[in-house]
Amino acid sequence: MRSEAPAAAVLIRLSVGAVFLSEGLQKFMYPESLGAGRFERMGYESAAWIAPMVGGFEVLCGALLLAGLLTRLAAIPIVAIMLTAIATTKIPILLGRDFLGFKVRQLSEYGFWSMAHESRTDFAMLMGALFLLWVGAGPWSADARLLRRSH
Repeated sequence: MRSEAPAAAVLIRLSVGAVFLSEGLQKFMYPESLGAGRFERMGYESAAWIAPMVGGFEVLCGALLLAGLLTRLAAIPIVAIMLTAIATTKIPILLGRDFLGFKVRQLSEYGFWSMAHESRTDFAMLMGALFLLWVGAGPWSADARLLRRSH
């Protein structure tokens, strides 16, 4: 996959990849607090299979981003996961009530600023994944190495 990204793209890849690899692994390590149990409390009816599926994508795509392998392809599920997370967990905070069956969690404040605070990591990961989708892995990646070998 051709990329015109600067070498500094490795910093974004490492940041987004490490966060998703870690979060995906923790969905399996701590299923009640971070995996299926958490998804069930959020309002997912099929939490028992959605949480492992999301965790699996996070582990796989996080590892691919860390390696810089299939970077643009790996960024697509990450973008989808972040958009879903924002819609299902942060919109209820913005509204201060359940939204489309997804439960608002207990906080001291609701509204825009509370949502902005609670979604800061989601927003940063979404922007990082969109950056990688747009520009690719950069020269310090498996993608660049494979491309150099093919020419």
